[in-house]
This record gives sequence, C-alpha cells and structure tokens, in this order.
Amino acid sequence: MIGLRPERQADWWEVEALFDLCFAPGREALSSYRLRDGIAPLAALSRVARDEQDILAGAIRFWPVRVSGRAALLLGPVAVHPTHQGEGLGGALIRDALAAAGEAGWDRVLLVGDAPYYGRFGFARLDGVEMPPPTNPDRVLGHALRPGAWDGLRGRVMRWDSGRT
Repeated sequence: MIGLRPERQADWWEVEALFDLCFAPGREALSSYRLRDGIAPLAALSRVARDEQDILAGAIRFWPVRVSGRAALLLGPVAVHPTHQGEGLGGALIRDALAAAGEAGWDRVLLVGDAPYYGRFGFARLDGVEMPPPTNPDRVLGHALRPGAWDGLRGRVMRWDSGRT
C-alpha cells in the first residue's frame, strides 16, 4: 500500500535523487528552473508517496510564481520511481496536490508538459502565457482551481520574488 503525505525537509535529498533518476541529466538547466532557483517549494502542497517500508515511490512539488503580477502555482516536477510506474501513482499525486492547492486558497496552476497526459486532470493550453525561453508554447498548460481563474490572464511567468504589478 502506498501512502501520500506532505513533503518534509528530511525528504529533500531523497526526492532530489528520485528526480535525478527519472529525468534527463541537466534537468536544472530547463527554463522552469530559472523560476525556482533560490525559492523553496511550497512544503504544504508538495507531496511524497511512500510504500509500506517507507521507501520513496513518487513525489510532486509546487512553486509560487506570478503571471502578470498575479499569483499562480508552478507544478513540477512530478516523478514516480520506475518500479511503481504504470500503477496510477502519478495521477494520485497530481489529484491530491491539486486538491490541497485549492483548499489552501490558490486559484490557478500551470506547468510545462504533455497536453494528452495532463489534460485528464483538467489542464489545457494557456494562450498568451509565456514561460522563459526556450519553452514550446504548446506545452504551457494551465488548470483553474477556481472558475475563470485563467480568463483573460496573459503575460510572462515571473519569479515569485519579482513583485506585483
């Protein structure tokens, strides 16, 4: 049985090792990491999945960002250990984390990913929302945690500490 819980500080390096295992070398060179650099993930929303022996099976993190000065969550990375892939654990992490974000009062979530996969969780392409280059605009997806949260919102995704406009 797999259990989900908020990520703790003691999980940090184990989660980082999972991300290193699941993603290509140089993952931190991706444009989304420029938005995360020096900013802590939101521990109350980030989740880990552990099996009955307390072995890490998956993890998901959220980071605060701004789009045209408005608060948003940047989802990612999300990873499942290869020994647990295909069991629906990634979906469980995403659903649980999105529910926690909504309960915490966040309005909108974005990510860079594959629309066919993330579409099943309510994500759709965000026209006019620009991630730092080089990011394929077709992979910039958003999910409204509150109805209309993305309506009319356009502009660059900025670091959380960039201030409000």
